[in-house]
Amino acid sequence: MRKISISLILCCAFAGSAGAQIPERALAEASKNKGLPQNVEELEGIQYKKQNRNQITLIALGRTQEAAAHYESYLKTIPGDLEALFGLAVAYTQLGDLGKAMSYVDQALAGGLPFERFLAGPRNLLAPLYAHPPFKALKEKRGIRLIHGPMVGAVTSNSANIWVRTAAQGRVEVRARSASGAAHTASAWSSADADYTAVAELRGLEPGAAYRYEVTVNGDAVTLAAPTTFRTMPATGKPAKISLGFGGGAGFTPWHEHMWTLLGKQDFDAFLLLGDNVYHDTPEVVETQRYCYYRRQSRPEYRAFTAATPIFAIWDDHDFGDNDSEGGPDREFPAWKRPVLDVFTENFANPYYGGSPGIPGVWFDTSIADIDLFFLDTRYYRSFDATKENRSMLGPVQLAWLFERLAQSTATFKIIASSVPWAENVKPGSNDTWDGFAEEREKIYSFIEDQRIDGVVLISADRHRSDAWRIPRQNGYDFYDFMSSKLTNVIKHRLMPGCLFGYNEKCSFGKLDIDTTKDDPSLTYTIVNIDGETIDSITLTRSMLEHK
Repeated sequence: MRKISISLILCCAFAGSAGAQIPERALAEASKNKGLPQNVEELEGIQYKKQNRNQITLIALGRTQEAAAHYESYLKTIPGDLEALFGLAVAYTQLGDLGKAMSYVDQALAGGLPFERFLAGPRNLLAPLYAHPPFKALKEKRGIRLIHGPMVGAVTSNSANIWVRTAAQGRVEVRARSASGAAHTASAWSSADADYTAVAELRGLEPGAAYRYEVTVNGDAVTLAAPTTFRTMPATGKPAKISLGFGGGAGFTPWHEHMWTLLGKQDFDAFLLLGDNVYHDTPEVVETQRYCYYRRQSRPEYRAFTAATPIFAIWDDHDFGDNDSEGGPDREFPAWKRPVLDVFTENFANPYYGGSPGIPGVWFDTSIADIDLFFLDTRYYRSFDATKENRSMLGPVQLAWLFERLAQSTATFKIIASSVPWAENVKPGSNDTWDGFAEEREKIYSFIEDQRIDGVVLISADRHRSDAWRIPRQNGYDFYDFMSSKLTNVIKHRLMPGCLFGYNEKCSFGKLDIDTTKDDPSLTYTIVNIDGETIDSITLTRSMLEHK
């Protein structure tokens, strides 16, 4: 087994109310320590994302002594582990020993943990530490105003959203300037109600132009380590050459976090996060959800990548509920659905979310040149009814939205992004993929054929590998499902017979190179691994995706 150096584990990482009623599902997950590694070499074989995350849940639920014992045991095996040091600072804050909590803050900072991690929180768990004079002095000395971001999102030919999280409530201003000298300014307010996040919306930008931008908080310029640039999309509806990256399965794994640096070198026009982005698996405990976002957003590799590459994101089961979760048909039940959605929307800058404030969800669409993209929410309304005809992955409102938008689209290529695979037998015996909702899947396929909608390409995630699948059809052109969901995950899923090709040896991502300037426009799907090696590819032409 390959050895993992201590320096990788010590690189920058993220890193309750006593007596609270303990949700049984949350407690069950938090109690799974999955077995501590016996030495650092064993880290490659464990799901590091779960080790310290589950202890934050215990602290939030009042089981602080239990969490502290786990962290201390973990540190005996992996000395200097930054997540354990962070967790102990939280634990001893909750136990009222602020001196000991501060000693773990000092150790974590000395090991390379960004101070922003402690400012991010969860703030309710760290509130007593914030009032502790040594911590207050350290905070004043550091003078940090921006905790996370900036992240670029919802970029079109003439607009862009810039997302940030600030140390305190205040006015955020973004100033962008193009090479031609055109300047644009946008502002927004970060608030405690939105977990100190803000999205500034730049409008009136030039199509296909490069912009450099800067951020101020309450009038003070913020020094950023990474270049803050972005490029607007080509003119909407016009032919262009576009490169998109996509993938899911991005569990927090310190020795795989350099994936974000590789992605940043690809010069993508946008990157599509297709779910299982942070793996909180704890829908009832907001502190755990936020912790999982904070530790990823604090990574310098991720911050540099998202500061310059537009991000579009949907969720899957591990970011919504827990494994293979379904939300059911009700908009507000279970009661945790809306708060989980709030946390998700606080952490991305998509064009919009769901149907409206009254119709929650994470689905949305966007256009890039003459390409339309439709992002689906496969969890919020998922209902696995015993009667197959009544089962629904999307719910009636979202399904109607998809049909309407597809029928209206005149784009050369229409990409439908699902967090779970479209193709059959991708996960044999499971109802979690579209196989479990075959009737609704067929409704979508048949609608495309009945309406003679050309140029549809399917992409998906969920399985910890990258695949290409062809879906034969009798009444129209064959569909293709391009799947990738092992961005940073350790666990891999076995390759399945029937795919055109697949890859699971290392972490990987999917790449879509689209050229609509050709007489016969093309779309090429390529698998690239974490070492930057091209694994396999397939090219589709528009003429292959047309009704005859």
